[in-house]
Amino acid sequence: MKRLLFVLVALLGLLQYQLWLGVNSLPESFHLREQIGFQQVSNAKLVARNEVLREEISDLRSGTEALEERARNELGMVKKGETFFRVVGGQRQSLNASN
Repeated sequence: MKRLLFVLVALLGLLQYQLWLGVNSLPESFHLREQIGFQQVSNAKLVARNEVLREEISDLRSGTEALEERARNELGMVKKGETFFRVVGGQRQSLNASN
């Protein structure tokens, strides 16, 4: 009877060790679940970004308006007969009352 009790206690100790400190332990499982959550959020952001890029590609393929807008904004192109003005804003300096 004492041997059976000793074997059961040893088995319980071994199982507790595996649960808390062994491979695929409970804390490691919680850590992996947290990483999965972060990865799912990251994947959702990338899916949204890809959708925006797909829409932009379809706009560029379908018409000339998107191409023209992109050429104007990124390359600074202007049509014939147009005049290009660039307004550069500077920091305003406040005048002191002591001047």
